[in-house]
Amino acid sequence: MDKNLHTLEFILKNYKNFNSRATRDATIDYWRHVEKGGKMFWAVAGAMSSAQLGITLAPAIRSGLISGMSVTGANLEESLFRLVAHDSYKDFPNYRYFTKEDDTAILENRMRRVTDTSIPEDEAFRAVEGLIVPVWKKATEDGTRRFWHEYFYDLIQAIDKSKHEGKGDECWLLAAAENNIPIVVPGYEDSTFGNIFASHVKMGDASASIAKSGIEYMGAFYDQYQELSKGAGIGFFQIGGGIAGDFPICVVPSLKYDMEQEVKPWAYFCQISDSTTSYGSYSGATPNEEITWDKLTKDTPMHIIESDATIVAPLILQALLECKANPKEANKLIEKYTT
Repeated sequence: MDKNLHTLEFILKNYKNFNSRATRDATIDYWRHVEKGGKMFWAVAGAMSSAQLGITLAPAIRSGLISGMSVTGANLEESLFRLVAHDSYKDFPNYRYFTKEDDTAILENRMRRVTDTSIPEDEAFRAVEGLIVPVWKKATEDGTRRFWHEYFYDLIQAIDKSKHEGKGDECWLLAAAENNIPIVVPGYEDSTFGNIFASHVKMGDASASIAKSGIEYMGAFYDQYQELSKGAGIGFFQIGGGIAGDFPICVVPSLKYDMEQEVKPWAYFCQISDSTTSYGSYSGATPNEEITWDKLTKDTPMHIIESDATIVAPLILQALLECKANPKEANKLIEKYTT
């Protein structure tokens, strides 16, 4: 593991004000939390897997910087797509200037555009469909029921490395599966494979009951949170908003008020988002609003970074990986720039 601290020092030296300062402070507090034995839970919305966040997210999982995740069904499956079909993706740097005819041509070439990149229909969707449908059929025959991510955990580990087009060490889903970290996938039906699953249920190939529900996800997460929050507690790092963020963060007030259990509050909070709070969206809600819902407390370290997660998150993760590899020197550097 590389023990240089170039990224950390760059952030400490240059990020002084505005969103750069928020990025610096969030990075320092994240490191201080995990260094004292705390854990961190990530909530990931948006098209982060297609944007290849796995390049830094996967090593962060493997190094213990991330102990649990909540992701959209799209981010779950698109991490797998990047692993098995990376060479067939096509990028479109000039997408801003596309006409309707340009996008129609992309459709006719059986590509599905996600901003400036595109997922290949045949090499990704249909190839993975051919692998997972037999699993669904067998589960239906056997009467077994599993969480949505468990099907993908088993599938991604069963794929021979010779079939990988992407790099395994840059695939966050593979890292999560190999480390068996807890994952919740709320609203997994809202994804390509949620649609594909629905079609096979409708055709009678599979039973809808083989996939455990969101209610069951929360039921399992009650226990997982209590375990993860032992000791120094667990923090919450959120990209975007929506169901991937709100579903897991609600575990604290639900345990307290609905389950009537003793529960630790989230020990840290950071959100990267470009939403404005006045629009009323969850992705634009301030951490202080979370206090009124008893999700956070007035003592929780809170950070809002109003920026692009595809730029900010890799910087934070790379700096944290450097801290993990060389903690003593990282602490000296932090002290140098913050005192």
